[in-house]
Amino acid sequence: MKSYEIIEHTADIGIRVKGKDLRELFRNAALAMFDLIATRLKESKSPDKEKILVKIKSDNLEELFVNWLNELLSLSSVKEKIFCEVSFKNLDKNSLEAEVVGCALMNYKIESEIKAATYHQLQLREEQSGWQAEVIFDV
Repeated sequence: MKSYEIIEHTADIGIRVKGKDLRELFRNAALAMFDLIATRLKESKSPDKEKILVKIKSDNLEELFVNWLNELLSLSSVKEKIFCEVSFKNLDKNSLEAEVVGCALMNYKIESEIKAATYHQLQLREEQSGWQAEVIFDV
């Protein structure tokens, strides 16, 4: 079962993602974004994995969320990796420190290019069952 659903949008693409806490929400959003970008091939051609430490500070939770996703997009482009694992060392409403694992592009079929996560119609909210976010990506 997927931790997200696609939101219909005129020119771009969006997701609605859930998590039991902020860590799971941020993790699920990152993995959902890369799920939209690429599909993993059944047969792995290379075990090449690279661990990268990501540290971000922001003024508020919404900014942290968007900066997180955009930092991963930037790193993915520079390192030529698809991020396939995420674990957090620290995450609060103004900062995060996470370790992400980048997998070799040759193990994926690229489906779409996401240029950036946007603030357009951005929603982050805590509900009884956990956290939910809606984000639109510029494609």
